Amino acid sequence: MTTEPGAPWLIVGLGNPGPDYAMNRHNVGFMVADLLAGRIGGKFKRAGKAQAQVIEGRIGPPGPANRRVILAKPMSYMNLSGGPVTGLRDFYKVPTANIVAMHDELDIDYGVLRLKLGGGDNGHNGLKSMTKAMGPDYHRVRFGIGRPPGRMQVADFVLKDFSSAERKELDYFVDRAADAVEALVIEGLERAQSTYNS
Repeated sequence: MTTEPGAPWLIVGLGNPGPDYAMNRHNVGFMVADLLAGRIGGKFKRAGKAQAQVIEGRIGPPGPANRRVILAKPMSYMNLSGGPVTGLRDFYKVPTANIVAMHDELDIDYGVLRLKLGGGDNGHNGLKSMTKAMGPDYHRVRFGIGRPPGRMQVADFVLKDFSSAERKELDYFVDRAADAVEALVIEGLERAQSTYNS
């Protein structure tokens, strides 16, 4: 599957809406989206009928590498993300291969990134909902959060705020994840993987 250079990109940060969830590990996709919004210079606004907040803008240097992007945060809960994302995909006419999901990933150490196209959901409810709605052939920027300690349940772990030790490096890792999203959209998956899948 190849992306379409002239088509817009839909960049989706996954998370749960509301201040109670804002600093949860499960909301790291929202954190990356908020940082990218600042770089684009826009402010999230409600997207028509879709249950999401969006910003339209461009990223990349002037010239052929410049890309039109729609940055989105679904305002449904995580396990219902697929509906808003497909609504935005259809409204903006974005090919599925030009969609990027940014999300937390349990099976990767904290702060480590992995970029890929397609694949399973690995138990992530946001990816499960997206894949059910549109199939698996979209890009993912996976942000490692590590496994829960001891006997802590996965749901409890992902719905807890990052620890104070983790927060010391969180801004750096979120910034790097935003860089990875931009590299993916501007330079393509293979080059972005060679830089960030380390």
